[in-house]
Amino acid sequence: MVRWLTQGGLIVALTALSLTGGLAWGLALWFRWRVVAFAMLYAALWGLLALVAPLAGREALPCTGAPLRMQSPLYCALNRNYVTPELAQVARDAAAVVAARYPGAVTLALDGGFPVTGLPLIPHLSHDDGEKLDFAFFYTDPGGTPLPGQTRTPIGYWAFEDAAPTQCPCRWLTLRWSMSWLLPLWPERPLDADRTRALIAALLADARVGKVLLEPALSGRLNLSDPKLRFQGCRAARHDDHAHIQL
Repeated sequence: MVRWLTQGGLIVALTALSLTGGLAWGLALWFRWRVVAFAMLYAALWGLLALVAPLAGREALPCTGAPLRMQSPLYCALNRNYVTPELAQVARDAAAVVAARYPGAVTLALDGGFPVTGLPLIPHLSHDDGEKLDFAFFYTDPGGTPLPGQTRTPIGYWAFEDAAPTQCPCRWLTLRWSMSWLLPLWPERPLDADRTRALIAALLADARVGKVLLEPALSGRLNLSDPKLRFQGCRAARHDDHAHIQL
């Protein structure tokens, strides 16, 4: 009984993380060499999704290259780099604006969505329709030299910037994590305010963008003001480690 509960929990977790991981593991349980079977099945399902995603109105953001790419190949491997073609073009246009102003700048995308409509992207409260996308901030080394294509953390999230974020009441069932215990693990890389401001300003100026979520104190620090610029609320994750946009 414990074994089946464990396997069931693993299937659910892999499905929530990557969409196809749960199915691949469930099928792999029928094979003697489960890990090998899982890797082969996952690769096959991953390739199949890439082929059918355009039929579902989804486009994969690039895993490599410039001036726009996913922050880590992990996002591509987990099928979390899909958005609508319109949002993909928004991201490309904003990245081009930043690169034109700051040659060599690389805009890094984080979570987009799965290649199927309506499926939630854990742990986000949204990202279920291909019309939402997160962007990493730009950073410099301690001396102020820009670091193209680099973030403070391995996945781009959880390097919070604000010393005094919006005060929210303590509540259960909230995603507003501080994760202060993680911060000492990250390298010293100050926020590149100029490039980060240029990216968010380009997104705000795009008529196709309906909303940009950013922590209010960080908006003030970057001298950004626009009706589209919103506070995400006290039950959602803090947005002083990344910016969220939606059509």
